[in-house]
Amino acid sequence: MNAEIIAIGSELLLGQISNTNAQFLSKQLANYGVNVYYHNVVGDNANRLKETISQAEKRSNLIIFTGGLGPTKDDLTKETIASVIGRPLVTDDEALNRIEAYFKRRHRTMTENNRKQALIIEGSTVLANDHGMAPGMAFTEKNNHYLLLPGPPKEMEPMFINYGLPFILSQLEETTQITSRVLNFFDIGESQLETELLDLIETQTNPTIAPLAKDGEVTLRLTVKHDNIQVGNSLLDEIEEKILKRVGKFFYGYDDTSLIDETLALLQERNITVASAESYTGGSFCASLTEKAGVSSVYKGSIICYSNDVKRSVLQVPSEVFEKYGAVSSECAKLLAENVRRLLDTDVGISFTGVAGPGQIEEKEVGTVYIAVSTRGRDTKTYPLKLAGTREQIQSRSAKHGLYCLLKQFNKGGNKNDVF
Repeated sequence: MNAEIIAIGSELLLGQISNTNAQFLSKQLANYGVNVYYHNVVGDNANRLKETISQAEKRSNLIIFTGGLGPTKDDLTKETIASVIGRPLVTDDEALNRIEAYFKRRHRTMTENNRKQALIIEGSTVLANDHGMAPGMAFTEKNNHYLLLPGPPKEMEPMFINYGLPFILSQLEETTQITSRVLNFFDIGESQLETELLDLIETQTNPTIAPLAKDGEVTLRLTVKHDNIQVGNSLLDEIEEKILKRVGKFFYGYDDTSLIDETLALLQERNITVASAESYTGGSFCASLTEKAGVSSVYKGSIICYSNDVKRSVLQVPSEVFEKYGAVSSECAKLLAENVRRLLDTDVGISFTGVAGPGQIEEKEVGTVYIAVSTRGRDTKTYPLKLAGTREQIQSRSAKHGLYCLLKQFNKGGNKNDVF
């Protein structure tokens, strides 16, 4: 079954709201082997909607509509579809009773135009709206299946799960399971990752490999179709093993995890305490960690040493370091990490010094960054970086690199007894 999702509403085209419905529906349909090949957005215009329906009927045998089922004149979805397929609209008594009861419970007067919401396309299966008034509907006409759903996500999502999905499954001759697995990578660009895996990507059939770049990160979505979920997972395991043999050193986690999640889990698992000293990042690293509940068990705090005076007076970096190497240097970063660890009495100190922009500092280019990690009982490691982007992007990406440096420092996936 090949599906097309058509969202109706001028507010979507104006950018006033996001089309999250299409994202939700595509994810749900993918789990059952339904291919979604097209997303469309149409304004509140009957002629344009008719053109879109005509095109969809030629290329998709499941057409899902969201929005335009309300009581006002610009809600024209079912009227337009009824006109296209040549069926009349009829009142559904059960839907009308639910709408009348809705107003009665709230002690509000029901205006006449609300009766419009009880109209359905003749011969359709009514999909009850358990969280609103306008019912949905589903029907088959010739070789096409039609599903009409309300626009508000709080109404659309439960209606689809409880009533729309069973209708779709009843039309499928067989159900193929689609299983996906997402591999997350850091410190490797999308183009480099693709180059390393080009032969695997070019010969992909089932499973498929789809790269996706995020801010400073890259993901690979591995997707397999099979009627046996165990066989499907085995196929995913095989392709994952091939991928990680080539680029495994950049891999840090699966699916919806993040660098923050993985770092926090590692620190908590090994009971490692951390403190940070931040110059150009201005607390971005601290802010990223403290987004997560429970971080206080391992993260002690941060000293924002934006000026050299604070680096000198609070974090005790000698004046000669600034004179000889500058504040933006591996030498300064090393002392900041070591001293913040000692001052806040933690297992690890991490520091950030660099140039976020817009101009040079100490004749060093924008994006010149030094991150240092000082661990009790180990030599301090310094990571020089060259980052690109706006001031805000450099700060944000630096915080991610700091998290990644901690993961590398403690050899995630290695011997847990190496350090702590």
